[in-house]
Amino acid sequence: MKKRIYIGINRSDREIFRSLLQPTEQSHGSQYHACIGPFRTLRAALFMIRPGQRNNPHVQCVNDAERIAARIA
Repeated sequence: MKKRIYIGINRSDREIFRSLLQPTEQSHGSQYHACIGPFRTLRAALFMIRPGQRNNPHVQCVNDAERIAARIA
């Protein structure tokens, strides 16, 4: 089984992490308030945590981040 890429949100900070299992409140609730993912590429996760992407109407889901990050690269 492969570790998948997620973004953990803790107050105003966002952090990329990898996990074998889908994050739940029991498994990651003590570290993060919310999680986004899984991402197929690290490039998309890095794009999603960039400043200015938090309330971007063009990035509503992981697939949007994957598509836009691939176009930029």
